[in-house]
Amino acid sequence: MELTHALRSTGSIREFTDQPVSEATLYEILDDARFAPSGGNRQAWRVIIVEGEQRHQLRDLYLDGWHDYVAHLLAGSIPFSPLASEHERVAASSRRDDAIALSNPTGFAETIDRIPVMLIVLADLGALAATDRDLDRYQLVGGASVYPFVWSILLGAHERGLGGVMTTVLTLHEDRVREVLKVPDTFAIAALVALGVPLHQPTRLRRRPVEEFATRNTFDGDVFRVHS
Repeated sequence: MELTHALRSTGSIREFTDQPVSEATLYEILDDARFAPSGGNRQAWRVIIVEGEQRHQLRDLYLDGWHDYVAHLLAGSIPFSPLASEHERVAASSRRDDAIALSNPTGFAETIDRIPVMLIVLADLGALAATDRDLDRYQLVGGASVYPFVWSILLGAHERGLGGVMTTVLTLHEDRVREVLKVPDTFAIAALVALGVPLHQPTRLRRRPVEEFATRNTFDGDVFRVHS
């Protein structure tokens, strides 16, 4: 697949056919993804391929977190925003019952245990150079050594006619996920990655134009655009 096309057409896929993904194909995807960049080339990722009873346990944990996510949306706030006020947090909590009532029996969260491929991507906390560790704000930088690997998985899947999505909802119940999957506490739950044959292939992704997010020299500098 031509690179520019891949970059512009790898969307989030949450609906899959029943067609299985072969172990050989999954191995190829991971074998390519392992060349993703990481801090110090420490490759701070681990992958658990979940196939058994643990899927049902993770489904229950995921759905519980999903209800919290939807409750935020119903309250008109960005789910789990680091900048959320106490009022926004309380408002979201008050909408949880409404979120549960909206649960769709055939939705992604409700049927996540039946996806063709379920991967849990872990981050080795001992291998991360988290340069924002001591800042008095939300910590973000450590993910730079793990999420390029996840993105490479999605690109590799797309190249092979598959689709997928990265979701972090399970992190809301990280301690319980650790118990289910026997994960040491020196590893963080970075993402759940779902893969399979797309039920529908998106043909047009919607994204903001460059002019809406790029400026020159300062945050409030001139909008970056190419002048003819």
